[in-house]
Amino acid sequence: MKKPFQISRRQLVIGTASAGLSSLCAAPALAQQRTKIKMGYVDTLAVTGQLWTGVHRGHWDQVGVEFEPIKFNTGLELFNAMIGGSLDMLSTGAVISNFPARGQGKAFLINNIEFATAQLWVREDQGVKTWADLKGKKIATTVGTTAHVFLDAALRANGIDPTKDVELVNQGMAAAVTSFISGAVPVVALWVPFNVLVKQRVPSAKMLVDASAYFPKSAIVGGWATRADYFEKNRATCAKVVQGWAAANDDLIKNSSMLLPIIQAKNYDQVPLSDLQEQFKASKYHTAAEWKKLYQDGTAINWLQQVTDFYVRSGGIQNPVPASKYFDMSIYMDVVKG
Repeated sequence: MKKPFQISRRQLVIGTASAGLSSLCAAPALAQQRTKIKMGYVDTLAVTGQLWTGVHRGHWDQVGVEFEPIKFNTGLELFNAMIGGSLDMLSTGAVISNFPARGQGKAFLINNIEFATAQLWVREDQGVKTWADLKGKKIATTVGTTAHVFLDAALRANGIDPTKDVELVNQGMAAAVTSFISGAVPVVALWVPFNVLVKQRVPSAKMLVDASAYFPKSAIVGGWATRADYFEKNRATCAKVVQGWAAANDDLIKNSSMLLPIIQAKNYDQVPLSDLQEQFKASKYHTAAEWKKLYQDGTAINWLQQVTDFYVRSGGIQNPVPASKYFDMSIYMDVVKG
């Protein structure tokens, strides 16, 4: 039996949807035009919503893209794999503001704003009930990820110095949640859907806050990136991805009540549908045309930059590339109408 949230890799080849004689006749021509892309992703709805919508609704087929999706546990692992040449492209959370700022990768799409996907959970049975109780306590999380960015903002907003007043325990998210469940640590900063395990295993646990409390000052956006050399050599392919993404994104927003049960059954069968629906609500989605305006007026760039500033402060990035440089919106602006 597959364990929930087990770190694994899997491959899924997106087949061509065919219906009727005309589609069957057109299939060989379409197959010849397909471009294959090794695609890495973090397995959470905020990251994969558009990806799986495109799979199940044929949006990638329509633009001639064939993904080989490969699952990773964190965005850090994703970028390391892509930099090493194992991936062509990836979709992730806050880490999209990290590696590109180091000159490693080019970001070109934003999925959504992770409005409330990051959460801070405490164990009252271990004496942690309020913000004041956090001082001197161990907090498990995965350093450098969306959860860490959120945790840093939450602690500072409540007068707690993340570098002095608490002890961060850096673990992979599955291990961090296990530590919390076992009682080894009284606090965990996580991202959904790991909250499902916490609610199941520690019913008395309390969510102290989620990322929505710090929006928009600490907005965290996730999205798609690729290697810089791939981006420059394969702009036509990236344009296809943007086109397919735009169709999938708007489809997901318009038809979420119909699509979420499909995504749950095919991609998140270990997560109850009600929880997946809550995860969807935990992110802020915009139509492709609305994102175009947010790109143009600098809002999206500012959201990326404020997370980059966190990584500069906590990760010691020297001479960081600004978001205005590592986020290339040129293809998106050409492809998306409105």
